[in-house]
Amino acid sequence: MHDFNWKKLQNGSDIRGVALEGIPGEAVNLTPEVVRVLGRAFVAWLSQKLEKPATDLTLSVGRDSRLSGPELAKAAMEGMTAAGCRVFDFGMASTPAMFKSTVTPGFDCDGAMMVTASHLPFNRNGMKFFTARGGLDKQDISDILALAENRNFADSAEPGSLEQRDFISVYADELVAEVRQGVSHPDHFDRPLQGLKIIVDAGNGAGGFYADKVLAPLGADTTGSQFLDPDGKFPNHVPNPENKQAMASICQAVIEHGADFGIIFDTDVDRGAAVDRSGRELNRNRPIALVSAIVLREHPGSTIVTDSITSEGLSQFIEGDLNGVHHRFKRGYKNVINESIRLNNEGRESWLAIETSGHGAMKENYFLDDGAYLVTILLIELAKSALKGESLTDLIANLKEPEESREFRLGLGVEDFKTYGNGVIEKLEAFASDRDDWEIASPNYEGVRVSCRSPQEGGWFLLRLSLHDPVMPLNIESNVTGGVAKIASRLLEFLKSFDELDLSPLQ
Repeated sequence: MHDFNWKKLQNGSDIRGVALEGIPGEAVNLTPEVVRVLGRAFVAWLSQKLEKPATDLTLSVGRDSRLSGPELAKAAMEGMTAAGCRVFDFGMASTPAMFKSTVTPGFDCDGAMMVTASHLPFNRNGMKFFTARGGLDKQDISDILALAENRNFADSAEPGSLEQRDFISVYADELVAEVRQGVSHPDHFDRPLQGLKIIVDAGNGAGGFYADKVLAPLGADTTGSQFLDPDGKFPNHVPNPENKQAMASICQAVIEHGADFGIIFDTDVDRGAAVDRSGRELNRNRPIALVSAIVLREHPGSTIVTDSITSEGLSQFIEGDLNGVHHRFKRGYKNVINESIRLNNEGRESWLAIETSGHGAMKENYFLDDGAYLVTILLIELAKSALKGESLTDLIANLKEPEESREFRLGLGVEDFKTYGNGVIEKLEAFASDRDDWEIASPNYEGVRVSCRSPQEGGWFLLRLSLHDPVMPLNIESNVTGGVAKIASRLLEFLKSFDELDLSPLQ
């Protein structure tokens, strides 16, 4: 491991790597040996941060359904126990549950590790880390990787202990209690979802527990739920609420079974999306609008922080219909969450941070991006609406949605892609400033966002740099048929002068 590139494992605030062979050109770099060292490095980092000897630390380790998960989780725990820690093996778990183990009485873990690579292909895996303060940041991951590279560790004279514990049931019980209290059903307090058919699609990830451990005790009929069994080959569809095939599958299941509601999770359950009883997707701007309506009823005037690609109609809905404040910030769930926390620290009340990808975090829930908790909030509202003879989606009846919406991913064929991409953005901003019918959005926190005011275009676009990849995502929305093509055509003419920009998606 002398020449091993530890830095290559960093993916923002996570660790990601190739754990299994099977895809040409993707060499394995996340081996049990590497993960054993990472387990030790996490202990060393935590010991420094908490000023607590490793032998006094209690850690938890969980994993999703990936094929490489059991072996990598075992390796991580071997590294931790070698350092003298007490370690809880949670087995199959969700990412949000791993954080909760740091703040739940009876567990009170000093740190937690989730072995997951979210929705990435079967051969990938990775790690997410938590303390009671929340998920680790980018710099924390860099520090852990530096410790791993140095490997200046000494084994404890006495190895630590390893205990198998069922924490996902503890986490699920909290969600059950949340629904019972939130609905406060006058006739069926313990079974407030009685009479409702709710379908869960776990995509063979770690979210299957939600049907058996949350919905069933609440009285819901879960007939028609699908792909609940963990299977790291993901044989049915990618476990990702942003995937078209995955969403089509849950929509079809809701229609076929006449369900009142459909739920779909990503692999590690930090993201979720929903489907209404008509089979309509509640993802991207719609769940943001729904949860905003709930939050602003409880906390009038609160600021809702979203990512940069939310629609103009959502802004109008939050500010015009709900009398809240819409703060559109950068892409990246940690960016959105940290911005909401920053606003609160400055005295500007913000109870919701949420991305169009399905990552959503609420102040009342430790600002944890928790797909199961967000879905649970929607279920409470679903049951309360049913009691009044209303529909959940009545809450967003006034939400204006675009006629067309597209994302084009433009590759950058240059090594220093960030410098080149920022140059494209700078020149586009100058170009847009000279157009009479284009208006640069302000404030704007990444890339360049432009409102297109002509009747033929009637929309907006945002060109930005990807957080990690040599790609410039271009999002275009329009309120008129053919508007996206009109905006894209004008942009194409301008962008043709950049030789290192792959414009084939626009062509």
